[in-house]
Amino acid sequence: MGMVGTVGLVLHPQRDSKKAIDTILRWAAGKGVTVLGLHEEVGRIDCSAVAVDATALVERADLLVGLGGDGTMLRTMRLLAGRPTPILGVNLGRLGFLAEIDVDELADTLSAIDGHRYTIEPRMAIKSRVGDVEVTAFNDIALVRIPGEGLAAVSVTAAGSDFVRFASDAVIVATSTGSTAYSFSAGGPIVSPRVEAVLVVPAAAHSAFNRALVLPADEEVTLRVLPTSGRLAVEVDGAVVGHLCPGDSVTVTAWPGAAKVVRLGTTFYERARRKLRVDGSAAVD
Repeated sequence: MGMVGTVGLVLHPQRDSKKAIDTILRWAAGKGVTVLGLHEEVGRIDCSAVAVDATALVERADLLVGLGGDGTMLRTMRLLAGRPTPILGVNLGRLGFLAEIDVDELADTLSAIDGHRYTIEPRMAIKSRVGDVEVTAFNDIALVRIPGEGLAAVSVTAAGSDFVRFASDAVIVATSTGSTAYSFSAGGPIVSPRVEAVLVVPAAAHSAFNRALVLPADEEVTLRVLPTSGRLAVEVDGAVVGHLCPGDSVTVTAWPGAAKVVRLGTTFYERARRKLRVDGSAAVD
């Protein structure tokens, strides 16, 4: 008997996903598999997927398929955070780090998963509280300066020990997954997602010390907004969820293995070489 009895869909809000959905529905019809989707997403597409709410989607699906890019995959991972349900990323646009396959590979991939011919790559998340809201990120949580309101002046405390103060455009707390996102653009290191680590990276630092920190997953990191700072936006996986003023702080903790991503052969290093165009780097004779 196959592994997959119910497939859940998470769709990109704009990209054309009809070909991918039709492929999934055809495959499911041949296997007697139920296909679910969120009311607000499948309702705008003419398809036979069963519309459900988010709670039913995550409770009933044996496999969740994110159709889009990295943003869609991050949203899918947040939906399933803490559950063992595997997540398959299908790329509908530019190559993403989290998407495993393109649409043309979808039918064969579903059969491989149904036949248990795949591996799981656990992905760590980070958690914090912003005001009264608990937030979870699989890429990063960042304190970002607001244009016209001054620099992000932030102190960093790791495992209860005050370490450094940054004056910068932003201070980013990233997972290994997020090391190739905002953290990378700010000059942070590339870290394999197999490494359970928390990165603290200043963006465009005006401080004498402008290096990234790499912390173990079992150490909390607290960011405190200093009196000299402007008001800061708090971004969670790129979305603004709140603001902090001087004197406010956030404490970030790691959540190892919070999501399970399907892999079928490609490595992180192959994806990183393609996405980051490593082939264009200098060669040494």
